[in-house]
Amino acid sequence: MDGAFPGLGTLINVIAVLVGAALGMVAGHRLPERVRDVVTDSLGLVTLLVAILSALDVTSPALAEAVGQGAPVLVVLGSILLGGIIGSLLRIEERLEALAGQVQRLVHRWTGAEEGQEARERFIEGWLTASLLFCVGPLTILGSLSDGLGRGIEQLALKSALDFFASVAFASTFGVGVLLSAVSVAVVQGGLTLVGMTLGEVASEAHVAALTAVGGLLLVGIAFRLLRIRAVPVGDLLPALLVAPLLVSLVGGLR
Repeated sequence: MDGAFPGLGTLINVIAVLVGAALGMVAGHRLPERVRDVVTDSLGLVTLLVAILSALDVTSPALAEAVGQGAPVLVVLGSILLGGIIGSLLRIEERLEALAGQVQRLVHRWTGAEEGQEARERFIEGWLTASLLFCVGPLTILGSLSDGLGRGIEQLALKSALDFFASVAFASTFGVGVLLSAVSVAVVQGGLTLVGMTLGEVASEAHVAALTAVGGLLLVGIAFRLLRIRAVPVGDLLPALLVAPLLVSLVGGLR
C-alpha cells in the first residue's frame, strides 16, 4: 500500500482496537468467568511466543557486527537495567496507573459506568496492559517508522489485525479500559510516524535489532502479567527502548 498518506496505518489500527474492544465489551458480559480466564491465558501465551521471537533479534548479525560478537546480550542487559532504574526513579508505572485512575473517574462521570475499587482496578489493568501490549512490540516501532518513511503500511495492517483480536479478548475481561487504549495507540504510533517523516532513515539495522530485542523482553513482562505469574512493572522499563539504540551507538563508537 505504497503511496498512502502518512498516518493511515495508525488510523486503521485505532479503528481496529475500537471495534474489537466494543465487540469484546458486548460479548464479555455473556461469557462465564472461567471462559474469560481461558481467553486471557491464551492471549498471554501468544504474547509470550511473540516476545520470544522478538527477543531473538539479539542474535542479529547486524547487531553483532556493530557492537562485537560478545556484546549484544550485554547491550540488551544494560538497556533493561539502565531503563528500569530510570523508569523507577521517574515512577513511570505509578504515574501511568494514576493517569488511568483519573481517566476512569472521568469515564464514570461522563457515562455513569460502574464505579468502585474493583471496577477501578479492572479499568486500570485493562487500559495499562492493553496500551503496553499494543504500543511496545516491534511492529509498533518498525511499522510506524515505515509509515512515516513512506515505505507502506503493511506492517501496521498486520498489527491492526492482531490488535483487533487481542482487544476483543481483553475487553471481554477488562471492559472499557481497553477501549481507551486506542488513544494510547494513536499517540504513540502517531508520534513514531512523525519521527519517521521528520528524521528520515536514521536508525541502522543494528539499532532496530536492539530495539526489537528489548521490546521482546518487555513483552515477556506483559505475558507474565496476563498469565498472573508476576506483576512485572513494564511501565518502569519503557525507557529501555530509548537506551538500547544509544548503547549500540556508544559501544559501536568505542570499538
